[in-house]
Amino acid sequence: MNRRRMLAFALAAPVALSLLVAGGQAGVAASGETVQYTVLIETGAAKQAAVAAVTAAGGTVVRENAAIGALVVNAPANGFIQLVSASPAIYGAAHAKPIGRVPSAEGAASPREDVESEHSATPSAAKPSAPTAGMDPLDNRLWGLQMVRAHMAREVQPGDRRVLVGVLDSGVDATHPDIAPNYSAALSRNFTIDIPFDQNGAPIDGPCEFRGCVDPPGWDDNGHGTHVAGIIAAAANGFGVSGVAPNVTIVSIRGGQDSGYVFLQPVLDALTYGADIGLDVINMSFYIDPWRYNCTSNPADSPEAQLEQQTTITAVNRALGYAHHKGVTLVNSMGNEHDDLGNPRDDITSPDYPVGAEYPRDIDNATCRSLPAEGDHVIAVSALGPSSVKSDFSNYGTEQTTLSAPGGYLRDGLGTPSYRTKENLILSTYPRNVLQARAWIDADGNITPAGEAAAVLRYCDATTCGYYRYLQGTSMAAPHVSGVAALVVSRFGRHDASGLTLSPGRVEQVLTETAFHRPCPVPPLFSYADVGRPAEFDALCQGTLEFNGFYGHGVVDAYAAVTRRV
Repeated sequence: MNRRRMLAFALAAPVALSLLVAGGQAGVAASGETVQYTVLIETGAAKQAAVAAVTAAGGTVVRENAAIGALVVNAPANGFIQLVSASPAIYGAAHAKPIGRVPSAEGAASPREDVESEHSATPSAAKPSAPTAGMDPLDNRLWGLQMVRAHMAREVQPGDRRVLVGVLDSGVDATHPDIAPNYSAALSRNFTIDIPFDQNGAPIDGPCEFRGCVDPPGWDDNGHGTHVAGIIAAAANGFGVSGVAPNVTIVSIRGGQDSGYVFLQPVLDALTYGADIGLDVINMSFYIDPWRYNCTSNPADSPEAQLEQQTTITAVNRALGYAHHKGVTLVNSMGNEHDDLGNPRDDITSPDYPVGAEYPRDIDNATCRSLPAEGDHVIAVSALGPSSVKSDFSNYGTEQTTLSAPGGYLRDGLGTPSYRTKENLILSTYPRNVLQARAWIDADGNITPAGEAAAVLRYCDATTCGYYRYLQGTSMAAPHVSGVAALVVSRFGRHDASGLTLSPGRVEQVLTETAFHRPCPVPPLFSYADVGRPAEFDALCQGTLEFNGFYGHGVVDAYAAVTRRV
């Protein structure tokens, strides 16, 4: 969905910022401590003119992301955004601060760790995979794997090692026994720097564990990214669990903080880097903050906040477009706010960074959007429980939902023994270091009572142990689709110098045309009152059997996708 930027504010709001960078008028300079910004160059403008505008507004260019026309700039905290945006060479600017948060599952936590680990893995130039992959010991607990028929698809196509799937998340634990065989250390990167505290002293990531506050690429201090990676491509190696596409290659392109926040600039850098190295699929299980909805001209927002959101929308869409046109299939979770994204409720949680900055905003669907779910070229995924009902927490909407997939639903199965049990959630890989830091395992690696309560599972063979956790969220649904997308590229991709490739449009076509259609419930206004949810959770499903707001084009189907005739 493309919407043009709307500049519905006066530049010289209550304080008279009379310095117009392009016009050369004398006036007030930007002031305050130095912070970092993402500055977008206006389409068609010369870089030199943009740099001159940055300098005139009191900023210094640190580096450039030429792929999307973005400058990373150090500048004063007050006034810079409006001053620099007055130049015709500049589209806009936004703080290069945490603007995203990994959606937390019910009962999930965001721990921080202090141990280093790294592991080499199969490079992207490995030979093609033979169409054989068995089932692993814990796969009988993976109802999601069976719902999307990935256990059947692997008999035809388990994935090709040359297919690269990027995990844009909190990192990936490269040492996990189910991740290590498929992880590419050579291609993985970390685009973040840990932030111990926000500007008001509230703890964010906590103490830095590594020199320079930069974690190594194969490290995950949160657990979310490792869980996502396992759903996509845990190895079918006779150990623990296997993923939807157990033979493809995992590439960590980390853009998330230990705490779960996600910076704007690392996300832009991760997307463009992933495109440049030839990733076939990128999974994005997060939403863009500090605004739950980025709005172009919300009257509750200050002129500066409006500019930041306009810049964020354009910057993200430039990066998504760049990746799409370089052959990357983009998959995003729709969010866990039980919201109809086409008819959203008021936003009372934004901005959620720094801590305590939120204020209420009415949300206008015409000018506000959830990102990346409503960004360009994105396959947006809603979450389902074991019974295929839409998960109570899952966002939805006819304007946004592309596909649906297993994401877990704790309250599924009302009236049966499975109701409110961990088996209704999604089991996947989890980092040992996170469990140690949370005291969910003891010094000997045994699961503690707290770990039992957090739905942690251990699997050991004669030489090693791996750890797993049950979680729910649209974050768990998206990687099921990313895994099937990787199988589609493996099955139908054409050979080139870098491996296999298939256009994102073709991948999406196969996914949507082979998805299993699910109709809206009857009546279409679905209530979760029986499982204890208030009326706020009631969800109206609109559409047809072939396409509706709960399921999109249907439940993603790996077996149908890889056996499709082309």
